[in-house]
Amino acid sequence: MKTTHTFSIHFWLKRKAERRDGKAPVYARITVNGRRAELSLKEFILTEHWCSDTGRVKFRASGAQKINNYLSEVQSDLTDCKKELKNEGKFISAQSIKSRYLGEDKPVTTLKELMKYHRENDLEKLENGTAKNYGATEKYLCRFVKKAFKTSDVNLAQIDYSFVVKFDSYLRVCPPLRKSQPLGNNGIMKHLERFQKFTTLALKFGWINHNPFGLHELKFEDYDCAFLDQYEIQKVLALDIVDSGLRLVRDIFIFSCYTGLCYIETKLLKKTDIVLGIDGEQWIDVRRKKTKTPVKIPLLDQAETIVAKYSDYPSEDNDFSLLPVYSNQKVNEYLKKIAKLCGIKKNLTFHVARHSFATTVTLLNDVPLETVSKLLGHTKLSTTQVYARVVERKISNDMAALKIKLKSMEKPKKENEELAEAS
Repeated sequence: MKTTHTFSIHFWLKRKAERRDGKAPVYARITVNGRRAELSLKEFILTEHWCSDTGRVKFRASGAQKINNYLSEVQSDLTDCKKELKNEGKFISAQSIKSRYLGEDKPVTTLKELMKYHRENDLEKLENGTAKNYGATEKYLCRFVKKAFKTSDVNLAQIDYSFVVKFDSYLRVCPPLRKSQPLGNNGIMKHLERFQKFTTLALKFGWINHNPFGLHELKFEDYDCAFLDQYEIQKVLALDIVDSGLRLVRDIFIFSCYTGLCYIETKLLKKTDIVLGIDGEQWIDVRRKKTKTPVKIPLLDQAETIVAKYSDYPSEDNDFSLLPVYSNQKVNEYLKKIAKLCGIKKNLTFHVARHSFATTVTLLNDVPLETVSKLLGHTKLSTTQVYARVVERKISNDMAALKIKLKSMEKPKKENEELAEAS
């Protein structure tokens, strides 16, 4: 059935908004099926020069022709907007015509426009640590488009499964943005994952009618983050440190080893986050920064000792933060020095403490996987099972070492038996 619309455009002077110089703003009134939308044209006319009957400036007024021509152009453009909406099968209303004229509903048609839309509308919804990585993905996409298509931008219609595969291949051979940060498989997968966020956004808005990633699978490689063994934790704990900065970082690191809190959660921890638990003992009661999942962690003696050590720190000046924590960059810089002083060959970062809590402190001490998952604030048990695989690898390495030791013990025994037989 054919749908008909009553449609009109009328220009009028908003006399109530007349300025001291006697000029008032010109508005366009769009009417569709009796419903109106009004649009300021950012033009001001002396009220005595305006003709309400024609909706134009009186032809004898100074500059009348220029302004009237502009109003005719606006009328033509608004009419074209209505035709565009009709041709696209979109709902036609006074407001939709106004939005199209202002470009507020203009469909995103190119990759750069899509990235810009995401940057201006969605990026602010992300945590800073997540948002900062999108800039690198945008740069890689722009470099890829320039190399593969010999142009600075491509239409969204050109982004298909083949585009995704070629971008994947490009990332595996292209020079990294920073020489010090070469792209590994998981880094490439993260860029593809962010690119997929762009295309999913376009799909939701109807800017593309197919999913380029529909048949593409992101294949992350299992990554076992370093963790400290119990003797290594003890070496860090027992280290005699003269420098107050290093000593503070060591204490905060050990606190995380016995609580499982990541850097930002430790930094944001408040005095009020320490509460009495169900057992009458002190517990940490917070929400994970990343997932907003509530986490309740009983304070182990080692962590409680560090809280007591800095009990004078919380104050109104620092918003009653529980512990003094340096910047993440400085903490990791100091941890490298601490590792060297302890003779630890592992790449020591603050996140190693969380992994040490999950493996050495809990799982290797027979704390059930389900309990560890709750303590870490994981929403899926499968996330925690990564740590279990690390523990299995540790057991495998230990058993391999044991086998070598047992064989070395058997060798002298066999030699003695051969000597006895010979005699």
